[in-house]
Amino acid sequence: STVSWQMVLPSQNKQKLIMADSSDFAEIKEALQNNNQALAAAKIKELLDNTSNTTLNIGITGEAGSGKSSFVNAFRGVDDRDEKAAPVGVVETTAEVKEYPHPNYPNVSLWDLPGIGTTKFPADEYLKLVGFEKFDFFIIISETRFRENDVKLAKEIQKMGKKFYFVRSKVDNDLQSEQRYQRDFDPEKTLSLIRENCKRGLLNAGLQAQVFLLSSFELQRYDFHLLYETLEREFPEHQRDVLLVAMSNISLEINGKKKEAFKSKIPYWALVSSVGALVPVPGLSVAVDLSLIAGLVQQYKTGFGLGRPSLQRLADTTGVQLTDLTSVIRSPLGLNIIDAELIVKALSELASVAGLMAAEEGLRFIPIFGTMIAGTLSYAATYNALSDFLKMLTEDAQNVFEKAL
Repeated sequence: STVSWQMVLPSQNKQKLIMADSSDFAEIKEALQNNNQALAAAKIKELLDNTSNTTLNIGITGEAGSGKSSFVNAFRGVDDRDEKAAPVGVVETTAEVKEYPHPNYPNVSLWDLPGIGTTKFPADEYLKLVGFEKFDFFIIISETRFRENDVKLAKEIQKMGKKFYFVRSKVDNDLQSEQRYQRDFDPEKTLSLIRENCKRGLLNAGLQAQVFLLSSFELQRYDFHLLYETLEREFPEHQRDVLLVAMSNISLEINGKKKEAFKSKIPYWALVSSVGALVPVPGLSVAVDLSLIAGLVQQYKTGFGLGRPSLQRLADTTGVQLTDLTSVIRSPLGLNIIDAELIVKALSELASVAGLMAAEEGLRFIPIFGTMIAGTLSYAATYNALSDFLKMLTEDAQNVFEKAL
């Protein structure tokens, strides 16, 4: 028998799907309006999977010795000494265009580009030689002031219709120098002077642009959060979400944004799960739910940097012992390998979810109406489970962040 999708999907989430304007949702909307849950769920899953696999290629450029490689490593959460790190040094170490995929999200790559203006990469041919077309946006880095080559490059990028952002690197070194020589040292005043000096130099060269002050060794300080907020405003949602989950957990605000991004997709995954409940085969619905939940919980762990490799990298970069970081992880999901067995155990501790799943198994075998109610219960069980697990892992990530600092 046909089950009305309106009975499976709560009204606020139903409206979210029906009112979607994107062409990507056209087939989903039609399937829901025709009560074809299986097709709608398949299309939703395809759309969610495609969104999470969106590629992002970021070009990191600037003059030789400006700190490009350190920025590439810091953005990816990789220690400079790691075997996967971009090589850094006191002399120019980037001799060719080199891709560095994110360790957890290989669809996100930072490209360490050779210094502009070197013999092999003269400024007037730079964009062509580095393969301009493949980059979604550029970050232009300088350790002092932005020079003629930086401005020339920015104007060429602008002319070709792509975005660029100016980063003034190594401000931690500047602050240390100023503190050494100034009697009444004021770090905020020093940072303001550096920022205004950079902006004035760009303006004199005919370019009005925002400048972000950063230290690759302390991303949680200075302007990195402002850089992210700017990227968030200026990029389409699918790229914004990919950038967000790949971002290191440099602030509680970033953690909160990750939580909201994951949470916004729970209604869609719950609908995908509920379709399994419409097939009256013993155990199938629970099996579908467990597989889906386990996969998503692993995504949450990875996004929050709670996997052991990520925690080890955090320990290496902050100097905080790994055991100290893991000691503040409270949920069983945060410390263990995510599989169906662990999810079953965790669900058993969520009384409301366990009750819904048990009721679902009994009701699915009542003709017509039992199947309808089972679909609703499956939706609710998956929705509640994912919401609770996401909350647990968000709190774990917050505890780790506070311990690391």
